Amino acid sequence: MTLLDIHEPGQTPLPHAGERGLAVGIDLGTTNSVVAIARESVAEVLRDEHGDGLVPSVVFYGDDGQVIVGKDAQTRFADNPDAVVSSIKRLMGRGAADLSGVSGKLPYTIDPATAEGGMVKVRVGGRARSPVEISADILRALKARAEAALGQTVERAVITVPAYFDDAARTATRDAARVAGLEVLRLVNEPTAAALAYGLDKGVEGLYAIYDLGGGTFDLSLLRLEKGVFQVLATGGDAALGGDDFDRALAERLSVDLDSPGAVRRVLLAARAAKEKLTSADSVELLTRTVSREDFEAAIAPLVKRTADICVRVLSDAGIGDEAVRGVVLVGGSTRVPAVRRAVERVFGKAPLSDIDPDEVVAVGAALQAEALTSGSDTLLLDVTPLSLGIETMGGIVEKVIPRNTPIPVTVGQEFTTYQDGQSAMAIHVVQGERELAPDCRSLARFELRGIPPMTAGAARIRVTFSVDADGLLTVAAEEKTTGVVQRVEVKPTYGLDEDELADMIYDSLEHAEDDMRRRLLQEARVEAQRLVHAIDAALVSDGDLLDGAERGALDQARGRVLANVSGEDREAINAAAQALEELSKSFAERRMDRGIRDALAGVSVDRLESRMGN
Repeated sequence: MTLLDIHEPGQTPLPHAGERGLAVGIDLGTTNSVVAIARESVAEVLRDEHGDGLVPSVVFYGDDGQVIVGKDAQTRFADNPDAVVSSIKRLMGRGAADLSGVSGKLPYTIDPATAEGGMVKVRVGGRARSPVEISADILRALKARAEAALGQTVERAVITVPAYFDDAARTATRDAARVAGLEVLRLVNEPTAAALAYGLDKGVEGLYAIYDLGGGTFDLSLLRLEKGVFQVLATGGDAALGGDDFDRALAERLSVDLDSPGAVRRVLLAARAAKEKLTSADSVELLTRTVSREDFEAAIAPLVKRTADICVRVLSDAGIGDEAVRGVVLVGGSTRVPAVRRAVERVFGKAPLSDIDPDEVVAVGAALQAEALTSGSDTLLLDVTPLSLGIETMGGIVEKVIPRNTPIPVTVGQEFTTYQDGQSAMAIHVVQGERELAPDCRSLARFELRGIPPMTAGAARIRVTFSVDADGLLTVAAEEKTTGVVQRVEVKPTYGLDEDELADMIYDSLEHAEDDMRRRLLQEARVEAQRLVHAIDAALVSDGDLLDGAERGALDQARGRVLANVSGEDREAINAAAQALEELSKSFAERRMDRGIRDALAGVSVDRLESRMGN
């Protein structure tokens, strides 16, 4: 006999006792955070007693160890600003070296000890706290809300992250969840979660753009929804562009003093409130001044244009015209700004979709994915790598193994070889980015493959395999094929990475594409020329007696011309000198081959040789 599930209208029904696999979806936002639950492909945001689903990402730390998260923390700011912290998501994955020139603009007091390296910490509530610790407190509050609403312990979650969060920020998010007592089933990119929410809710198919402008980051993703498959075709964004920057632009337009962290927090909170009111009002009072919507839109115009430029670039990357986009989904509270919506309509030629609350749509998608992972689902998410992954080869050249916008999870292998005779080890330098040379890309990891048997340069076969899991986290393995020697490294980036560089990498690659290719071709010419010189040097050591004095002198001169040009910037001169050296050495190479054959046949009778040839 099946019992009916009876509950008051508007309330979430309690889970059945057998629902051991219950998992929630969490949008851990810069400004606000949301937690949701899904059953039978229907998602519901978990709300407080006042019906509000948003939890402000603000934390208050009291002297007695008290920790308060959300609206109550906001109310304590006026009396105790040094004990309140907000927008901490912008520091996830950052190290001290990344904050030069940043701490004076953002509402944080950076702990002086951070200068020693490692994960950045902020001074709040009388002591230094890391972004991971503070984010963990926000996640604990969301976990507590879910447990109160559902009447049971919640230990698992799908958590969303900006598509342009780098490996360090993703790792920090996982760590924060672990500290909060949550097992992360999967990290899902926020635009993908929004598409999931719209796709399952509407049953639509086709090509959609997800315009995600939150408090601290901007992402634009193109996704194809077809028969339960959500495939990201292309993505782009800016990891340092969001509603916080709107607030700052408004404050700076009014020439408000932003010298101290306390003043920054006070002014930015006032500017944020003014921004929200200007969504529907024509003017508001801000710090004893009247600010019109026109004033606000003029202040943020360059920022809105940056998002529009990114949209155009992503469409171009995917080779898609705006007419092919069936709809544009708005995500993030900053998309409520009228100027933003007008810009979106101009770029895509159609009014954006906003059927689902843009503040809640990401959590709804995360909840649906949490249900799929715990209960099974026909829905398949195919996210992509936001930046290319590769290794550094000789001359500092980047060989891309996994290009950006490759669907994940993915495993790709590529074979490399040794550069010098007898080389018994190979250094593997893993990099991320779009530039042609390693110094211009992000260094992710370094390790060595040892135990390579001594061989002639180019004879060894080293297969390097890149594996990116569903969370976008990378594992790299290197194997020497003849011996089976294997070395593997799980790329665990330090917290000292600058997430601003992540968005800048693609822009830099576009701006420097021609120069990068010129530099790459120059490096390739240098490497090939040096390889030729090394090969000839080795041949002279073993068979130099085959040359007379004049021949040796000519070869030495040609070799000298190669080395002289290698240090220069003229690629054509390097290639010409190398070609001349190669032509001059052909006779020498033929004599060496003849000697090798004679040595191999020494002492072998004609009958035996004929017998071998007959076989």
